[in-house]
Amino acid sequence: MMTNKREANMDVEQFWEKAQDKTEVVRGRVKGLAPFAATEVPYIFLGESVVNEGHTVVRKGKVIVERPIIVLPENMPQFEGFDFEEEMEIEQDVVQMFFLMRGIRFPSLKYNNTVEDLDLEEESLAKTAKKQKKILEREENVQTALILGPEDCWQFSILLYMASLIGRSARADIMNLLDDRYKGTL
Repeated sequence: MMTNKREANMDVEQFWEKAQDKTEVVRGRVKGLAPFAATEVPYIFLGESVVNEGHTVVRKGKVIVERPIIVLPENMPQFEGFDFEEEMEIEQDVVQMFFLMRGIRFPSLKYNNTVEDLDLEEESLAKTAKKQKKILEREENVQTALILGPEDCWQFSILLYMASLIGRSARADIMNLLDDRYKGTL
């Protein structure tokens, strides 16, 4: 268990940098985030197993982003279901403070992650990624992202993907906000 917050901050930074260096979005979702409603973002995360060499951990889940509009309330974002405390032994407030100190801004809303399926493929990461990509293409699934990254910090890989979606949606969110606000006044 972590002995102090300074040690926890160092660990969270190492996990973050590792995720930044090694996360790859093989296939992103086509649609952006809905500006005025909750958006369900399904994903398949693949990471090399740290226990069984040559095997791949397959984590299928979804993040529900509550009203991801680019209007930031005063409070901090809430990350639920990312298991920072259980898996990394890092408290959520340390993660929030880390983001704040690094200048990383998530809209201050709720990000609720649910892992629906956790499996182990007895194949390499490259083979499993190729197989999962073919399945998504065959199903014509344009909503589910395929993300590769380090298994021991999968949470940050998912959050990096979410940040990219938020950034991609920002311009459309601002236009929708202005359209909604000034509808019928011009």
